[in-house]
Amino acid sequence: MRVLITGSAGVVGQEVLRALAGVRDGLELTAVSRRRARPDQVVWNIGQQPPPDGLRGPWDVVVHTAASTRWSMRRHEAQEANVRPMEAVLDLVDERTHLVHLSTAYADGADPAEHAVPSAYGRHRNGYEWSKAECETLARTRHHGPLTLVRPPLIIGRREDGAIGKFTGPYTLVQTLVSGLAAALVGDPQGYAELAPVDQVADVVVAAALGEPPSAPRTEVIAGGAKCLRLGELLDTVCGTLNQWRAERGITPIEQPPFIATRRWHRFFLPLAKEHLSPVQLQAVQLLGMFESYTSLKRPLEHTRQVEEIQETLARSIRWWADRKPRLASRIPEQWGLVTG
Repeated sequence: MRVLITGSAGVVGQEVLRALAGVRDGLELTAVSRRRARPDQVVWNIGQQPPPDGLRGPWDVVVHTAASTRWSMRRHEAQEANVRPMEAVLDLVDERTHLVHLSTAYADGADPAEHAVPSAYGRHRNGYEWSKAECETLARTRHHGPLTLVRPPLIIGRREDGAIGKFTGPYTLVQTLVSGLAAALVGDPQGYAELAPVDQVADVVVAAALGEPPSAPRTEVIAGGAKCLRLGELLDTVCGTLNQWRAERGITPIEQPPFIATRRWHRFFLPLAKEHLSPVQLQAVQLLGMFESYTSLKRPLEHTRQVEEIQETLARSIRWWADRKPRLASRIPEQWGLVTG
């Protein structure tokens, strides 16, 4: 069986590659990355240049994990970063190829009336979500072979030890907590915060790639559902784990920031922040505001693969981050000050 994996140096791609590389019987594996992270990877800037001759197939399975996950992308940036690569991948497959596409649990979007602020992307809150929805539409309409869409929420470390290949997404929140830039969190402490371990996401992708191809497009949603954390529990776990790590090293604890209700934030505090905060503080505030829509869900996600014991995995993930970023984890948060004059 010939298998191609894109994004093999990414957060999920690394885990998928590790698992598939361990399959020895009858699997011919080709790993693609924009930049070579290991000798056996093929370099291809997907969507920006033609594929190398060796990638033109035919392929039994193509696992497409390559993507930019920046929430702040504008439409044209998201088009270039995510939609064009999907178009390029679709040029490599035929009706015999099982396409396994890593999407997002938020690809369906939500009623615009539920958005805290109007969005330029209709049902979607940002360019990333919009681009992943566009990719799903392309896959459904242009690919005439078997299709599996894998939709994870925010991704953290492995269940066993909290390890992860890159610190993105939720780890930005951790960094702002120890630096003091997270003076407050926007959201409802009772809101739902869906997280998934990276190895569980990879397990679902690998099972799809090695399993029987579906006769109709299949969507796998990875989420905690009724077992997912509330935002207040998430913050308790993050701060509690960080402070335990700091106490073991004789470092003063960080304070847990207060919550600000979403609508109150947008109507009152954000206009003041734009006027009185420094550019660095304002950038941090706006970034934290983006987390609100992912960590204060009104209801948990419906899932096909349920996440278990996520609080324990989150604690392991935070400790793993601190062990590898000791200078950051040891920082004494700086007090905020207003810009005047």
